[in-house]
Formats: sequence, structure tokens, C-alpha cells
Amino acid sequence: MNKIKEYLRLSTDELVNKVSWPTWEDLQESTVIVMVASLLIAFVIYIIDIISSGSLGFFYQIFQS
Repeated sequence: MNKIKEYLRLSTDELVNKVSWPTWEDLQESTVIVMVASLLIAFVIYIIDIISSGSLGFFYQIFQS
């Protein structure tokens, strides 16, 4: 039981005193960066999907007849 208490005490001490938590401004900046990157990646995947769909449709049309 003493080991569990010691573990909890050390964990709390580390979270409160040793971890450097980001500021509110840092969190907002990171959130904007993640949102922009996500939208950019989604747009690239959308473009790749359109191109591959058109290419496959073209090839199916050529070899169908």
C-alpha cells in the first residue's frame, strides 16, 4: 500500500511542479495550426480522389467497348 501512495504522491508532484503546461495563447495557436493542416490535407485528398475517379472512368470507358 505504501508503494501505491508513493506512486500517487510522485505522480501528483510531477504533474503540478515539473510539467510545463502551455499558455492559453499557445493552445489557440496550436489549434489553428491543426485546423488549417487538417483542411489542407482533406483538400489534397479530395483532389486526388477527383483525379483518380476521372482517370479510372476514362480507362473503363476505353476498355469497355
